[in-house]
Formats: sequence, structure tokens, C-alpha cells
Amino acid sequence: MSKYDSVLNKYPIPDTIKVEIKEKLEELKVTKKVAGEVAERCYRAYLTNLMEPGEAAGIVAAQSIGEPGTQMTMRTFHYAGVAEIDVTLGLPRLIEILDVRKNPSTPLMTIRLTEEYAKDRNKAREVANRIEATYIVDIADVETDIRNLVIVVNLDEKALKRKQLTIDEIRKKIEKSLKTEVVEENGNLIVKSEPSYKVLMDLFDKLKKLVLAGIKEIRRVIIRKEDDEYILYTEGSNLKKVSKVKGVDFTRTITNNIYEIYEVLGIEAARNAVIEEAISTLEEQGLEVDIRHIMLVADTMTADGELKQIGRHGVAGEKQSILARAAFEMTVNNLLDAAVRGDRDRLSGITENIIVGQPIKLGTGDVELITRYTRTKK
Repeated sequence: MSKYDSVLNKYPIPDTIKVEIKEKLEELKVTKKVAGEVAERCYRAYLTNLMEPGEAAGIVAAQSIGEPGTQMTMRTFHYAGVAEIDVTLGLPRLIEILDVRKNPSTPLMTIRLTEEYAKDRNKAREVANRIEATYIVDIADVETDIRNLVIVVNLDEKALKRKQLTIDEIRKKIEKSLKTEVVEENGNLIVKSEPSYKVLMDLFDKLKKLVLAGIKEIRRVIIRKEDDEYILYTEGSNLKKVSKVKGVDFTRTITNNIYEIYEVLGIEAARNAVIEEAISTLEEQGLEVDIRHIMLVADTMTADGELKQIGRHGVAGEKQSILARAAFEMTVNNLLDAAVRGDRDRLSGITENIIVGQPIKLGTGDVELITRYTRTKK
């Protein structure tokens, strides 16, 4: 129990805010009298930030995010100070977040390592090799011998050592994946083909696309030292497979692919990811949006336990009001379908009331008066 508990309990402030105030008061070691004044000011500030009952929270949130959205640029940025990796920012990134794209344009991961691997660069390189997709062209020169109808793989010893692979491992991987015979000759591999030029060329294409080690979706891994530990930055993302790699601290590993977070960690984690990504995208552009409006959008996208986009295939497309759906997109289709089904619009929202020219259900318009008419006898 803290000596400030009795002071703070006088005010009906949410528990999370009380904890925050209490931590700050304990840090400053103020007297009970000063604590009381601080608590009162915080309570007043809390009251001024509350919304009126019946306030159009959705419209205010839309305005709050939409107006700064018009100031956003369409550009990319070199990620983590590394010239090789680009990340999409600005308006295209905000659209990606709200559309919950399954394949974002620049999927990235920040992978932190367990204590054993985080301090040693060589051990961090081991983890990077287990994650980064290694293709045959990364460790060898590949040529076709048309006369003998075989593929010759000239292995690079330095590249093999760097990637920590052996000739035998590569031979077994090629044999298993391509279902063909592979022979080792003078440190090189000979991949045998059927006596057909077309089959040989098909085999050559498959061999070039074959992932010998690592995770297919992760095209590049860059190791950087920050503070006193090594961190891996990746181009490409696969949260599920990375979580199983030895040496990865999964509790501190993040990806910018929100749909992947939803599939691996669930809806609450996806909600947090939507908030974090949207806030960081806006802040990077120097724009300030009240976090409660972003949270409202994230709540709307995840309220049903599924991750839904803000769009005609998600939140906007599932609105009860026909006119609200028609105002968003596919106007003729929505109105025709509703007419065929004989649907009714109750005009309970803001959009539909504006369309028909009625006062919206807000303020004085939120009140409905009903009278009972009784006929009196003369």
C-alpha cells in the first residue's frame, strides 16, 4: 500500500491513470498535500477530456485521422539506417494498415536474440544464417552442359563456409526436392537430367528457385549492434517460422505484418499492432493524432474477434444502413440489391440522415418526442 492511495481513491479516475500518477508521485517523493493538489488537477483534466453522451465519436475519430492524412507524403525510407532495406511510409503505409494487407509492400522484422547469442557477433551470424533464405546462386555458379544434358554446380568454398553449409547437405537437399540424381565430382555437384532439353531447362529453373537453407520469405538479414547487443533486421517476414529458430528471443521480436501477428498471436496482439503501426507512421511524418481515435479504429477492426479492414470488404461493407454502404462505395450495386430484397433503412446513423436532409441524431436531434393522442367527447 502506498501513502498516496487514500488521496487518489477520492477521485473516480480509471485505475490505469491512478497507477501512472502514483508512480510519478513516488518518484518525486511529494507530500500528501501536494499529492492531493496533483490528483485534483489530474481529475479536472480527465473530466475535460471525457466525451458528452451521444457524441458522434466515430465521425470525430474519422476527422481526427483523415485531416492529418491529407498532409502525408508518399515516400519510402531507408530502414534502420541501412541503405539496402527500404520501408514504405506515409500515406501508402497508413492505407496498408487500415486495409490489413496480407502481403504488405515491404514486410520487415526486428529480431532480438537470447542472451547467449545477442552479445557475440559470430553467434548472431549463426542465427542469421538459419533465418536468411539461401539459394543455389548465393553459394555457387550454375551452368548447363547441353552436350551431356546435366547441370554443373560450381560451389564457392568461401560462401559455403560463410553460410555454414556442407556439400553433402546441399546434395541431399537437391536430391530430395528435385527428385533427381546428384553426383559429387572434384568439389562440384553434377545434377543429372532425363535425355531431353526441355526437361533439363525446367530442372535448371527449379534449381535456381530452390531454398537450400533458411526461411523462404526472408530475403535478407542485416546484423546491427545497438547498445550492447546484436539485433537482426530482415527484409521479408515469417513470424511463425522465426519463432521456432534457436537463439531468437520471440518475446522481443516484432514484424510490421499485422495479418501475420493476428494469425500467430491472436486478435488482441493484432489490435495492439494496428495502434502501434498507425501511431508510428503518423509520428514519423510529424503528425499528431489523439491515440484514443486510433484505438477506436483498432477496436472497430477487431471487435468481432476477426481482423477486418476499413473498407467495402470489412467494416464499411457490413454496416446495417443501405445508404451508408452506398455512400462509401459501389453506390448503384448497393441500392439495386437493397431494392430487390425490399430492405428498409432505419436512418439511425449520421451518414444516412445527412443524405436524406434530416437532422442527425446528435445533440437536440438525439431526442425523440412521442405523444399519445386521446380523443375527448364533447
